[in-house]
Amino acid sequence: MIDNLKKILNEDQDPKAIEKITSKLENLLMSNEEVGYIAVQKKPAVTILPDSIVVTNKRIILCKPKNLGLSMEFIDYDWDDIAGSFVKEGILGADFTFTTNSDLTHTVDYLPKNQARKLYTYAKEQLDILKNGPKLAEIKTADENNVEEVVAEEVTHLAEILPATSLVQDTEVEVPITQGERPLTELSKEELFEKLQNYKKLLDNGLILQGEYDRLKNEIITYL
Repeated sequence: MIDNLKKILNEDQDPKAIEKITSKLENLLMSNEEVGYIAVQKKPAVTILPDSIVVTNKRIILCKPKNLGLSMEFIDYDWDDIAGSFVKEGILGADFTFTTNSDLTHTVDYLPKNQARKLYTYAKEQLDILKNGPKLAEIKTADENNVEEVVAEEVTHLAEILPATSLVQDTEVEVPITQGERPLTELSKEELFEKLQNYKKLLDNGLILQGEYDRLKNEIITYL
C-alpha cells in the first residue's frame, strides 16, 4: 500500500499519522478497494493525536486516535450513503464536511487547505461516478477543475434562505425574499448544498417544522 500512496502523500501530511493509519487500513480495505487520498488534521498548536480522513473508491473513513494513540477508531460511510460534501476555508486551515442521506453531518476541521481541496475533488468524482457513471463523471470533473475553493457562509438572516411561502404551525406565512435571491435552477450544487445545511440549522433551532424541512430538502435534492 505504501508504494501506492506515494502519489497521494504530497501535501505535507504527518508521516507518523499516515504510518499508523496505513498499517491498520491493510486489514480493513475490501477487495478492489483503493485509497484515493488521506488528509491529516493540523491544528495551530502541536497536534499530537490528529484526526484523519481517508477516501477510497468505495467509502469515506474517519480515523480517530483513542487511548493516547494506542488504538484507532474507524467510522466509515459508503458513497451511496453520502448526500454531499463541501469545504470551508479559513485563515488557519479548512473544514471538510459531508452529510449523509440520513441527515448526519460530519466535519474534520483544521485541515491544510490543499488537503481539504483534494478531499473535496475526490469526493465530487466519486459522487459523480455513482450518479452518472464513470465516463460522464470524467467529463464533468474536467470542467470543474478550475474551481479552486468552495466557501460556505453562515446563516445571517432568515429571509436569505426561506422560500416566499413557509408553513409554520400549519399556517401559511409569507416570508419576504431577499433582493437578488436566485431560483434553485440557477444555483450550483455547492450553493444548493449550502441551502440544505442552512435549512437543517433552522430545523434544529425550531424555526421550521419537520414537514417543511422535508419539503424544502426534497426540492433541493431534485437539482443535486
